[in-house]
Amino acid sequence: MIETGFRLACTINGIEVKRTVGPMTRVLDLLRSDLGLTGTKPGCEAGRCGACMVLVDGEPMNACLLMAYQIDGKSIVTSEGVAEEELHPIQTALLEEGGLQCGYCTPGMVVSLKGLFDREAAPTREEILEALSGNLCRCTGYEGILRAAVRLATGCKVE
Repeated sequence: MIETGFRLACTINGIEVKRTVGPMTRVLDLLRSDLGLTGTKPGCEAGRCGACMVLVDGEPMNACLLMAYQIDGKSIVTSEGVAEEELHPIQTALLEEGGLQCGYCTPGMVVSLKGLFDREAAPTREEILEALSGNLCRCTGYEGILRAAVRLATGCKVE
């Protein structure tokens, strides 16, 4: 079988990327294997856990369900692209509020929260829950994650 390639041009974490990719290349594989961006985690690989969440033109999407050709011409932000020189306030709040344990889900949580806070500076608890509804965590019980998000939304430490 002869596999034809697709010429992909997109922006990933602010860097222009041009590659020839196979027609069955997933964004998850492109990021991890081709580009070495391993913050995007393979989890369920069926779009249920959110460990592979990336922002595509500002919208959270599961990289395991996206084919590389679908991001042609788009801007992608991975967990590596959320912070610049210092931790992003989302990452700091998660650390300070105990919003992580094993850390496997953390990159996806950070990306989902970034998508939310980029759209809405002061989301309600319900909006936070909705934004995180595609992210599963097996360790924390979500309380630290929610405290961190509410803290960012209200501008004060949650007791």
